[in-house]
Amino acid sequence: MSISRRGFLKIAGIGGAGAIAGAALPAAASESDFEGYPDRYGMLTDVSKCIGCRSCEAACNKQNKLPKPETPFEDLSVLDTKRRTTAQAYTVVNKYNTRGSSEPAFRKLQCNHCNEPACVSACFVKALTKTKEGPVLWNDKLCVGCRYCMIACPFYIPTYEYDNAFSPRVMKCTMCADKVAKGDGAPACAEACPTEAITFGKRSDLMALARERIRTAPDKYIDHIYGETEVGGLGWVYISHVPFDDVGLPTNLGGTPYPKFTKNALAAVPMIVVLWPVVLGGVYAFARRREAIDKQTRENAVANAIETTRADTQAKADQAREAALKRAASQAENEKKKAVKEAVDKALEEAKQQQSGEAPKEGGA
Repeated sequence: MSISRRGFLKIAGIGGAGAIAGAALPAAASESDFEGYPDRYGMLTDVSKCIGCRSCEAACNKQNKLPKPETPFEDLSVLDTKRRTTAQAYTVVNKYNTRGSSEPAFRKLQCNHCNEPACVSACFVKALTKTKEGPVLWNDKLCVGCRYCMIACPFYIPTYEYDNAFSPRVMKCTMCADKVAKGDGAPACAEACPTEAITFGKRSDLMALARERIRTAPDKYIDHIYGETEVGGLGWVYISHVPFDDVGLPTNLGGTPYPKFTKNALAAVPMIVVLWPVVLGGVYAFARRREAIDKQTRENAVANAIETTRADTQAKADQAREAALKRAASQAENEKKKAVKEAVDKALEEAKQQQSGEAPKEGGA
C-alpha cells in the first residue's frame, strides 16, 4: 500500500503551514524571561516526612483509573528496586540509601510541571502546554507521536504506551488538573499522604512554607529548596534532610530554562523549524494511513477466511447429504428387488405344489 506523491505533498504542505504559523510563537514568548504564571498552583514534597508507604501511588492509580500493578500497593518489597514512572504509573516512590545515615530516605517521583517546560518547547505541534493554573497537560488530538518530549525532559518523566499499537498516548502526572478544576480538593496523592509529606497550594505559598521549615529547623534541612531555580523553576518543589542527589534529584541542571537552549540551537538553523515538522507531519500521516489500510486489510482477510470456511463447510455438508440419499436409494432398491424375488419364488412354489396336488406350505418358499 502506498500514498501518492501529490497526496504526500498536500499533507506536508498543511503541516508546514501550521509549523510556519506556530514557529514564531515560542520565539516571541522567549524574548522576555518568563517566570511562570503568578497565581499558579504547585506541590511541595518534604522528603524528611516520606515513609515509603505507597499510599500516594494507590491514590494516583485510583484517581486516574490506571491498571492495577503486578505488585500490590501494600507490598513494599518493590521499594528495593529503583523504578521510573510508566504509562501505568504516573507516580512511584523509591527508597535510597543516603550518606552518613543508617536509615533510608524515600522520595516520590512524578512530573515536576516546570515553569518553562522543555517538553512543551520540544513539541512542534503544541500537544503539550503549560497551563496558567500550573499543570503541564497533553492533548491527544494534536500529538503526532514523535516522542521529542521524552527526550527533552531533564527528569525523564513522560512515558509512551508502546503496548497500544493504534492509538498510543503520552502518559504522565497531570497534578489531578480535572479534580482540582472541579473543586474536589487537592490532588489525590496529597490527600492520601498520611504524614503530610506532600502539600498542595499556590506556588508562592509553598515557597514561603518551605523557607519557614528550613528557617525553624536549620539542623534538620538542607538549606535549599530544590526546584526554586533549577531549570528555571519547577511547579513541584522539594525540601530534604539529606543531600538531594542522594535521593535521585539531579543537581547539575543549572538554572537556565531548557527552552532557551532550544531557542539558540534553532536560531542557528531556522529552516529546521519549518522543514522538520513538514517531514514528520508527512511521515506521520503516511504511517497512520498505512496503519488504517493494514487494519482494513486484516479485517477483510479474516472476513474472507470465515466466508470461505462457511462455504467449504456447506459444500461438504451438501456432498454428505447427497451421498446419504444415494445410499438410501440404493438400499431401498435392493430391498425392493429382494421383495419381488421373494414374491416370485413364492408364487412359483405355490404353482408347482398345485400341479402336484400338494397343499401349499405355510410361510411360502
